[in-house]
Amino acid sequence: MAERGIQSVLVENRVFEPNARFRDAVGAAHIPDLATYKAMYQRSLSDPEGFWGDVASDFTWFSPWKRVLEWSCPDAQWFVGATTNICFNCIDRQIDGGHGDDIAIIWEGEPANSSQPHGFEVRRITYRELHGEVCRCAHALRALGVSRGDIVTLYMGMVPELAIAMLACARIGAAHSVIFGGFAAPAIVDRVHDAASRVIVTCDGAFRRGAVVGLKGNVDEACKSLPEVQHVLVVRRTNTPVSWSEGRDVWWHDLVAAQQSSCPCEAMDSEDLLFLLYTSGSTGKPKGIRHTIGGYMVFTAATARWTFNLQPDRGQVFFCTADIGWVTGHSYVIYGILPNRVPTLMYEGAPNFPSESRLWSMVERHKVTQFYTAPTAIRAFMKWGDEHPKGHDLSSLILLGTVGEPINPEAWIWYHETIGASRCPIVDTMWQTETGGHIITPLPAAIATVPGSCTVPMFGVDAAIVDEQGEEQPPNVGGLLVIRQPWPGMLRGIHGDRERYVETYWSKVPGMYVAGDGARRDERGYFWIMGRIDDVINVSGHRLGTMEVESALVSHESVVEAAVVGMPHEIKGTGITAFVTLGPGWQDKAGKALARQLQEHVGREIGAIAKPDVIRFTQALPKTRSGKIMRRLLRDIAAGKDSGQDTTTLEDLSVVAKLRESDE
Repeated sequence: MAERGIQSVLVENRVFEPNARFRDAVGAAHIPDLATYKAMYQRSLSDPEGFWGDVASDFTWFSPWKRVLEWSCPDAQWFVGATTNICFNCIDRQIDGGHGDDIAIIWEGEPANSSQPHGFEVRRITYRELHGEVCRCAHALRALGVSRGDIVTLYMGMVPELAIAMLACARIGAAHSVIFGGFAAPAIVDRVHDAASRVIVTCDGAFRRGAVVGLKGNVDEACKSLPEVQHVLVVRRTNTPVSWSEGRDVWWHDLVAAQQSSCPCEAMDSEDLLFLLYTSGSTGKPKGIRHTIGGYMVFTAATARWTFNLQPDRGQVFFCTADIGWVTGHSYVIYGILPNRVPTLMYEGAPNFPSESRLWSMVERHKVTQFYTAPTAIRAFMKWGDEHPKGHDLSSLILLGTVGEPINPEAWIWYHETIGASRCPIVDTMWQTETGGHIITPLPAAIATVPGSCTVPMFGVDAAIVDEQGEEQPPNVGGLLVIRQPWPGMLRGIHGDRERYVETYWSKVPGMYVAGDGARRDERGYFWIMGRIDDVINVSGHRLGTMEVESALVSHESVVEAAVVGMPHEIKGTGITAFVTLGPGWQDKAGKALARQLQEHVGREIGAIAKPDVIRFTQALPKTRSGKIMRRLLRDIAAGKDSGQDTTTLEDLSVVAKLRESDE
């Protein structure tokens, strides 16, 4: 029997219309109103080749395309036959246009430096300076035997040399595989082996919360199982002692500095591989997501321009807080921002070191205009207290963004009022490693926003909510989030595993890309993400989204963060367990009485069917190093089992250990 749709949903009636103050702050918005959005969106679906051909004409191509799109599900080719180079479009095009002395990257390191009045090391790198560094690195990689078509692994901290190495790979036609610097040696082994990398670029270490994270040591340990690795190029960042393998290891400052500062760009086919980025599944080895050059280049730069209203020559500074080890850092720290000629701000370290004011001091210091971060971080900011943002001048901000997971309405409102002073539009962006860039998001001057909803599809993205037969669902009935036609930023496969690619993304609803998220669309046509498909809970035949229940919990004054999972239930089939973190002043009230209050609160917000069966209070939730809650681990804990799942992406293993101890 088919499952029933969602019968009760979290209702959110607050609507925030685009405001004149934002339009005044940015001048002429790229997408100025709803009518423009609708007309462009309809054209992007009915005439994708004409639409994206026009967008792509803003970029430099060394030879033209024969056709904008060739599509044979599940395989797309964009800008067929064209050649280009994304490094050229990030750097050289700006210099050729007379903007070589404009700032490309602003970088702020963690360690204190007495020569800086604010205590942080800062580098401001112009396009001309970036060009020279990238060219020297490109020559150095070639000296280590890297050639066109190779895959170079980058395992580094958040230093400018990471961006330089990525762009250098792109310049000479090598792909890169960036591994987040928090991963341990086993994760490095898996990814390097899968990519068949012969060269790794790393750092001696990285600074985080006043301590040194030893990166070179992890590479050394991994290389014991990687005989294919021939060279390790090492950036000296922390000046900590490292072991050394003569003939294999080489210092960046020895090799790169000695190279020429000019290196022509390789003319790359639009469908040549740009990078691999590994993303974990709930089971099995990490998936190496393949992104190619032309479509990704056009989609990321265009979505960055539209979503964040990037405009050069208006004093904008864009700050995405993501690590480049994740797709958000690839797309919206580097590849989507540099072509738009707006300075991109990178930082090393943690948002709460040396104090919880770190990011707000950066906004003030660098006059940030667009600020893009994760809901997990926003909830942490709330927990740390309003005094931190209120202690800094945030008046430079004109736009706020969220990324990584759905944002609960209460965190949205706090972000809007406390950080944005009720004047900055919020773009709640929904996308994935696989999509390359934003697929559902408001556009700040055109789309009214509703807290908790990512609102409307991006141009070229034919998003829908369907059942497993592919039938579109009526308003407020949950189903699968799918995309029904190709878009330029889409993944081109899983590296070395065609079968897994087809099975994971294209088999559940034939002919449609299945995002893996449960979602609904309201009467307005706005999308609401309920959670990953395996996070949608079927309680007595009612499909409930984890996001809905979590948002209801967080709307209670005592709760800062919540994670909801299903658990076995002898009557309902599946019950609901909620893991709850309390705010300041509430921790000592954790107990049965508060749990009952929260259960009743959810019942009032959504309905009796959504009341958690079990509420567990915890000091912290298990999260990946990118800030996502690892609900698959919580499901095992709620079920009272230890499945031995991969925890290499977990930031703090002790959180899981403490939760398991509380079961005993």
